[in-house]
Amino acid sequence: MKSYLPFRTSRLSFLIHKKTVLVTAVLLGVCAAFVIISTGSGEMQISPIDVVRSLFGIGAEDHTMVIQKLRLPRIIVALLAGVSLAASGAILQGMIRNPMASPDILGVTGGAAVAAVAFLNYFAGTVSIRWLPVSAMLGAAIVASILYLLAWKKGITPFRLVLVGVGISSLMSAMTTMMLIFSPKNDPGQAYTWLTGSVYGTNWENVWTILPWSVLLIPLAFLGARHINIQQLGDEIAASSGSSVEFNRLLLLLLSVALAGSAVSVGGGIGFVGLLAPHMARKLVGSSFGSVLPVAALLGAIVVVAADLVGRTFFLPLDIPAGVFTAAVGAPFFIYLLYTRRNAV
Repeated sequence: MKSYLPFRTSRLSFLIHKKTVLVTAVLLGVCAAFVIISTGSGEMQISPIDVVRSLFGIGAEDHTMVIQKLRLPRIIVALLAGVSLAASGAILQGMIRNPMASPDILGVTGGAAVAAVAFLNYFAGTVSIRWLPVSAMLGAAIVASILYLLAWKKGITPFRLVLVGVGISSLMSAMTTMMLIFSPKNDPGQAYTWLTGSVYGTNWENVWTILPWSVLLIPLAFLGARHINIQQLGDEIAASSGSSVEFNRLLLLLLSVALAGSAVSVGGGIGFVGLLAPHMARKLVGSSFGSVLPVAALLGAIVVVAADLVGRTFFLPLDIPAGVFTAAVGAPFFIYLLYTRRNAV
């Protein structure tokens, strides 16, 4: 109990994990530092002090224009996409007790990408772009339903779920490519860049597209933390403690799908963030989902912002998609997980 601080009010009583508070505070500082550094980096270098001044509206006019019109929307979208993907992956891993689960590996983000590309191909210009996240969420939900149906055989084993998910992910990628090939309305090069996972060219409209969903869904994920904690003990124990296992699992799955869909709708296919961030979080604060979720969300934000910073500044004048760097780290890690769990059929 020395690791916890009790918090009590007239209506609430819970324990606060000291290490989680410390790690969260440190990661908040690191995240803020990356945001400031990324905002000041580019062809026009801006010092951190001038960045802060411009953010408060008291900086030089040229600095304020570059930051608020060009860089800040891109960084906010990267941050929100990272938070959403990491939270989605943490929910999936905790809910099905599978460390290899993530929305991109299971094909959920692939379904969101198919729906998003279909929306852009056939409804752009006639329907408000604000409906793009809804379309992506619907595609992700359909794929998640198909995944569970195909993986079910007197229950679902973690390894079989991953294998089916990899196949569905490949199918979704093929469908997306076919739509890009046969659609004359969009620039295939731009679409492929988006699918690789890039926040290039984002603006404040994109920020307002993803922000409401993040504000709504992230608090709901925290409210669902206690259900995941009890489910990690096994279905029988969870049911005997009074938890509605299947109902809560459905709600958590929908929440994970919505988070992944909203992130993909503006950030594209930024891969492996939902796989890496929860693993890193568990190494830092343990397996309790109430601790894993905030730490994973911050780590996801840091990873995507850092990957976008590297892609935007290290290879000038080229702008490399952030998804290239997250995949370069995440793919070998996924192969390692498959190898270590190859007997868990």
